[in-house]
Amino acid sequence: MKLGAFSVSLSVKDLTVSKSFYENLGFTVFAGTAQQNYLIMKNDQTLIGLFQGMFEGNLLTFNPGWDQAANTLDSFDDVRDIQKKMKVEKVSLIQEADESTTGPASMMMADPDGNMILIDQHV
Repeated sequence: MKLGAFSVSLSVKDLTVSKSFYENLGFTVFAGTAQQNYLIMKNDQTLIGLFQGMFEGNLLTFNPGWDQAANTLDSFDDVRDIQKKMKVEKVSLIQEADESTTGPASMMMADPDGNMILIDQHV
């Protein structure tokens, strides 16, 4: 299964403080703005999303259709196909993509230990 780009999405209390902390670790802003309450930060091929006030807890995030530089991939598994496979495997979904649509969509599930997983397709 091709899940695309991977990042950890962190729910932060203070975006400015968190940005500074990760900059000290060598991360730079890759996408997003403070005005939008989120920043995607990058260090080589590692991505971390900082989100203030958008959700609770932290998420493992996969972006089907994107590589680690947010370039569109020629070939990838659509989020709806991934969702169908999860349903066949009897994985409980917290949020589902509308299977009658195409293009951008997302789904959400938890792993057996309660870690939240977001599969967020932008193409």
